[in-house]
Formats: sequence, C-alpha cells, structure tokens
Amino acid sequence: MVNVRNITMRFGAQLLFEDISITLDEGKRYGLIGANGAGKSTFMKILSKELEPTSGHISVDEGLRVGTLKQDQYAYEEYSLKDAVLIGNKRLFDAQKEKEYLYENGDFEDEKVNERLAELEIICAEEDPTYESDIAIEKILESLGFPASTHDNLMKTLTSAEKFKILLAQVLFPKPDVLFLDEPTNNLDLEAISWLEEQLKRHSGTLVVISHDRHFLNEVCTHILDVDFRKIREFTGTYDDWYIASNLIQKQFEMERDKKLKEKEDLENFIRRFSANASKARQATSRQKQLEKLDISDIQTSSRRDPSIVFKKKRDIGNEILEVRNLSKSYEEMSVFKDLNFRVEKEDKIALIGANGVGKSTLCQILMEELKPDSGEVFWGATIEPSYFPQNSTEMIEGELSLFEWLQQFDKKQDLDEIRKCLGRMLFSGEEQKKSVLSLSGGEKHRIMLSKMMLQRGNFLLLDEPNNHLDLEAIIALGEALYKFDGGVICVTHDRELIGAFANRILSLNDGVLEDFKGSYEEYLEFKQKA
Repeated sequence: MVNVRNITMRFGAQLLFEDISITLDEGKRYGLIGANGAGKSTFMKILSKELEPTSGHISVDEGLRVGTLKQDQYAYEEYSLKDAVLIGNKRLFDAQKEKEYLYENGDFEDEKVNERLAELEIICAEEDPTYESDIAIEKILESLGFPASTHDNLMKTLTSAEKFKILLAQVLFPKPDVLFLDEPTNNLDLEAISWLEEQLKRHSGTLVVISHDRHFLNEVCTHILDVDFRKIREFTGTYDDWYIASNLIQKQFEMERDKKLKEKEDLENFIRRFSANASKARQATSRQKQLEKLDISDIQTSSRRDPSIVFKKKRDIGNEILEVRNLSKSYEEMSVFKDLNFRVEKEDKIALIGANGVGKSTLCQILMEELKPDSGEVFWGATIEPSYFPQNSTEMIEGELSLFEWLQQFDKKQDLDEIRKCLGRMLFSGEEQKKSVLSLSGGEKHRIMLSKMMLQRGNFLLLDEPNNHLDLEAIIALGEALYKFDGGVICVTHDRELIGAFANRILSLNDGVLEDFKGSYEEYLEFKQKA
C-alpha cells in the first residue's frame, strides 16, 4: 500500500538514514521505534509527505485515504469540538457546511441553488452513506472523555492535553486506509489508551505508529520498524519479539566487531615487528594488504544507549512514612477531591493512577507543600526526606546555566566528580555536560531531573509523570530503578509497563474518590474485572 524507495535524509552534515527501501503492506500495523534523535519523527513526516527527503520517493496506492495525526493543537480554536472532528473528512465537512448555508440563505427558486444542493447531497452520501457521521463523532468524543453536553463547546475552551485528544479523534473519524500516528498516547489516561488500542487493532489498512509505551506497542503492533545504524530494519512480531531478536543481533555485531578488531591488532603488531626484517618482509607486505582489506566500518555501533538510573538514600526510612487525613481541595467552587485518607507503609511502592484532570498532580503538589489544601492534613515521618519530580519539569529547567551548573546550584557542597558521573550515567558525557539547559529537548530535561533526584538521595520518591518524553530504554531503566530502590515511592503515570515494573500498591483517584488496592497492577485489573 505504501512504497518507500531509496530514501536518504540529511540535515547538513548529519546523515539520519540512507537508501531506505521498504513496502508497508495492508493489514499490517507497524511500530516505528529508535533512540531519541535517530530520526523516527523525521521518517514519519517523510511518509506522510510533510517533509521532502534528500533523495528517494514515497508512493501510496491510488485511491487510498491517508490520515496523519496533526500536532498543531491550536489550529481549530474557533471550531466546536464536533466540527474539529468532522473536518478530519474535509470533503464531508465542506459539503455539510455549504448545504447548511444554502438551506438557511439560498433562493430555492434559483435552479442553480437546487442543482448545487443535489450535488452536495451526493457528496454527503458518498462520504457518509449511512448518514451517521454525527453519531460516530459523538461516540468517539464520549470515548475520549467528552460528554455530549460539551460537543458544541469551542476548542479554545479546552486544555492543551484535551485539544490533543480532539486531534486524535479527528484523524480516526474518517477511518483512513493508511494511518500515520506520532505519539498518539501522549496526554491520554489509561482508559483512553485502552480504547485507542481497541480502535487500532480493528484497523484493516496500514498503520505506522511511534510510541514510547511498551504495552501499547505490544498490544497494537504486528511488525516493528527499527531506526538504527542509519537504516530501518523490519521485524515481524510485537515490541517484545523485536527486543529479543535485537539483543541477539546486537551481540552478533559485537562479537564480529571484536573479532575484526583483534585481527586488526594482530596484523598491525606483525607488521610493526617484521617490516624492517628482510626475511619477513614478504610476509609483512602480505599482512599489510590484509590489513588494508579489513573493513571494520561496516560493523556499526547502535545509536541506542541505556541510561543507568540508580536511586540511593542518605538515611534509612523510619516506621512512620506518610499519612493523609481528610484532605480536600476545590478550585472555584468545583471540588477536585474531598476527605482523602491514606497511609503509606514501609516497602510501599505506589502507582497513583486516574483519568486526566482528576487531581493527581494537585495531590502531589499538596504532599510537597507547594499547594495548600482547603482542609485536611499531611503528616510526613520525622525520618523522611522526599525527592520530587514535578509534572512541569520541562518548564522548570530553563536559563543559561550549563547542565553541570544547573545541578550544582541545588547543593554547593555536592562532590563535583559525582555530578559528572551522574550526568554520564544519564547519557550526558564530555562536552555535552557544558551545554546550556536552554538547549535541551523534553527528554533530556527529564533525564536532568532524574539526575537531580539521584544526587539528592532522598529516601522517598514522589514522581509526577516522569516517563513523559523519555524513550523506551529510559522508561525501562526507570522502572528497574524504582523496583530496586530501598525506600518509599509514589509515582503518577499512565504507562502500564512502568506501573507493572515497580508498583505493589495502586491508588486510583477518580471523581474525588480514592480507591486503595494493595497488590500489583495486574492483580488490580483482575480485581476490577471481577467487581
């Protein structure tokens, strides 16, 4: 359905990938993965023809409808929610709006008006044969958390995260044959992600999706496109299938590289020892020719690098950890939650979950005394030294300071060598440590915030959506670090693999009510199904 032929992409001297030729078939759902900066989003833009490659071409079979998830959340400010979704099928949108205008303002005695209305009716019938577009839009919006009473509201009344949901509804509504989705799970809560998975699993055409949600990739994808080594390799199976195969291939690469490097070293040693020896001159010349033929450049190093996240605490955690009593908070007379009560025990690793907007971040801010509750109390144990990852971390990390200086400002007595080592573990090495925090991407800012937490060595970690902007390798490393951490944890996240990696207790906040379940996320889901 989509043919990619000899695609090469350069940005100045930087070569992202070259000579890519693949065919994306009908009925296959591809997960496009790779390290941050490897070129995933660039390749997606080339596929959707938003970006011209340096060379090569993309062709889509004639007659197929292509849908691309837009990223401009502010492009439809004066549209109602339902119209912002309807315009996903622009031909139908234009026909319906013109028809509405003519019925309200047209002169029905004018033959041209009647002819045009007949033409518009044909277009509407072609695009919406069952005349159920309104019902389809209503169902999509309600599935994404927008009740029917809000569907005539203007887009400008929504938050940025809610606008992104509308853009997702917009691209899904026309049921395109070819679907390109770049990070569709961003800003979605667990319920919405599950809904999206079911929608995409029913997609019968071609799907290419970028996501850092491992569970989502495993549920949706039938094939993996791996951007690495300046190539794009196709694997059959889920993300986990790719992960096993990729590790085997990487080990083979490393063994081949080590073998060639050893051979190179042996040849160089022989030439160095015997090139001046007349009796060995011929052998030395022969070895020199072997050395010239030996090519180690084809054994490339993967662009993937795994961060090393390790949380250690300065002091042991006591028996009294954290207790919340009768906590309530409202905004402009609208209650966020009321009379919340819970107590954190030793060895609790808590995942705080719930739909977007229910107050999870508000609760975190109250716990960290950044926000005052309307009523109720928060009691931290005397031994507790919390370390906080706020949801707005990317906004907090700003200014002209270097990475090293930004971390140093929080503790002037911090060992300088430890700061450098910590940055190195989070994949900032050498000259990178000297660059300004202003130049960092969202993912790099989140790695800097995790560096800060590692250096603080608190004995209780409170993290509000730390996995946003992180790549898959970093999310896996974070899950392992939280699991191994010998202290308390509360983590807000919508990433099910991350929750499954560390959580032994689930706090679910919805409609102002806190549900407390002691057990893993998998056990929690089983409990909910039985309830």
